[in-house]
Amino acid sequence: MKTVQQQLIQYAGYHRDKRNVITHLVGIPLIYFAVVSLLSRPELASIYVPITPALILASLLCLYYLKLHVGLGLIMVAFNACTLFCAHQLSDMTTSDWLTISIGAFVIGWVFQFVGHYFEGKKPAFVDDLIGLLIGPLFIVAEVCFAMGLFKSLHQDIEAAFSH
Repeated sequence: MKTVQQQLIQYAGYHRDKRNVITHLVGIPLIYFAVVSLLSRPELASIYVPITPALILASLLCLYYLKLHVGLGLIMVAFNACTLFCAHQLSDMTTSDWLTISIGAFVIGWVFQFVGHYFEGKKPAFVDDLIGLLIGPLFIVAEVCFAMGLFKSLHQDIEAAFSH
């Protein structure tokens, strides 16, 4: 398994233009929310929390993120908890409203993604490696953390890969 540095360096190679990163700050959360929302039905069981395909997927992703980097992984756990809560609220709406909002968020998110890659002049990372679909949310969380001055050595490792 690649390290968090390797994963983020590979992903960052497709995202050097700041306008692309900014569009991803909108697009990736919208897409992720839409997928979680769409997987919030059916409710398979309820043991304190509703057990849905979304919860199962988010739990597996959080384990992966925690294995890559504990600090970022814990932030991803919090992000996933919020996303799951909001998606569950949406899934309680009428089927028409749930699908309209979820699919709308998905489409709008991808529009932001492709506008960003137009600025970048490069194809999305997942075209070359599907793991990019999983690293995208982690990349956005990492970028926000870096902007806040967190995880400085990880940020330096990533930027060093592009300073030559």
